[in-house]
Amino acid sequence: MTKQTVLTGITTTGTPHIGNYLGAIQPAIEASLNSNYNSYFFLADFHALIKCHDPDRVARSTREIAATWLALGLDTDKATFYRQTDIPEITELTWILTCMTSKGLMNRSHAYKASVDANREAGRQDDDDVTMGLFSYPILMAADILMFNADIIPVGKDQIQHIEMARDIAGRFNHTYGTLFNLPEAQVDEQTQLIPGLDGRKMSKSYDNTIPLFSPSDELYKLIKQIKTDAREPGEPKDADSSTIFQLYANFATAAEQEQMRAKFDNGIGWGDAKKELFEFLDSYLSKPREEYNRLMNDLGFVEQQLLKGAEKARSHAAPFLEDIRVAVGIRPLTWQGGDSTAAAEKKEKEQSAEQLARAEEGRRRAILMQLKPLLDRVNSADDSAAEAKRLIAEKAAEVETLKKKAKQKAQNELDLLREELAALLV
Repeated sequence: MTKQTVLTGITTTGTPHIGNYLGAIQPAIEASLNSNYNSYFFLADFHALIKCHDPDRVARSTREIAATWLALGLDTDKATFYRQTDIPEITELTWILTCMTSKGLMNRSHAYKASVDANREAGRQDDDDVTMGLFSYPILMAADILMFNADIIPVGKDQIQHIEMARDIAGRFNHTYGTLFNLPEAQVDEQTQLIPGLDGRKMSKSYDNTIPLFSPSDELYKLIKQIKTDAREPGEPKDADSSTIFQLYANFATAAEQEQMRAKFDNGIGWGDAKKELFEFLDSYLSKPREEYNRLMNDLGFVEQQLLKGAEKARSHAAPFLEDIRVAVGIRPLTWQGGDSTAAAEKKEKEQSAEQLARAEEGRRRAILMQLKPLLDRVNSADDSAAEAKRLIAEKAAEVETLKKKAKQKAQNELDLLREELAALLV
């Protein structure tokens, strides 16, 4: 049975919260344990730059999200966990796909249309403050997906359109150059789409109604006490299904634990007591992963190592696949021998030529050199300084030797003169 590939990206613009955990992280980690799937999870730090221009926030979020996934038990030997910016093939593919994407398709993007609508309502020009990153980011998202020929993309309902765009872009490429890309499918879990926040709306950093996943115990309790409730007094029966407190509890609890809490709602538990029970339950549930998260945040070298390991795994697929894509569009070594572009599908099944492998290896070598460049620059600078010092020493030594010869010759001349004068006196 051929394995299917599941791919999920996490934008690095905020602190992971309970909604992220229930809606994306937990189901993704569980899916990664299924041997029928190849799982790719990445930190979408290029995507973060579209709307967030605070470098400290992006860097902090990257650390927090990476540590969170590892603390929650992601096995990096079973899943490929990497940073988007560590895979240069993705940005190259983005440009190739950009050249296959119609502007009309991008005009229909929900994010772009929402920005235009907001500008019109404010009396501004349609494209005020609309960057090319915002306008064309569905193409970068398509490259993220198509680079690994992902089959299943778990997303929220608001992201379904982007998966459809990725299918459109892949289909147009395949029609033009031959079939290289799978057509991905969106996977929407209706049960995890509406995790309620402190105000009852969907938990989202956009609403500032989130509960950070690994808040310290005192902060967690403080946030839970802010959950909105109705005016029913203690002793009055309460509707568990419309309560944010119960819904949050139910998302973590077993069926038996849910029934016990539901009975307390029916019996009129006070809102203060209900919030306290939710706090104690969540605090206990998150205690061990929170401890591991704090440990990892103090050992970021290990976290970085895990990301680089994932990048190496990801590039072992991306580099040779990008070579296939390059050949399909006509970017080939001058000595390349093969069929025309209509035979791209057949070519994909053939063994890569030694020249293609060498080219892929050269790409990997360049990436390593880029990472080592600061150190190499320092070494080269030190070498240059040492060579200059050696040259100056040699020049000075030569000058000293010349001065010694001149002094010796002068002394000899003076001695000869004295001898001549002495001989004249003795005559």
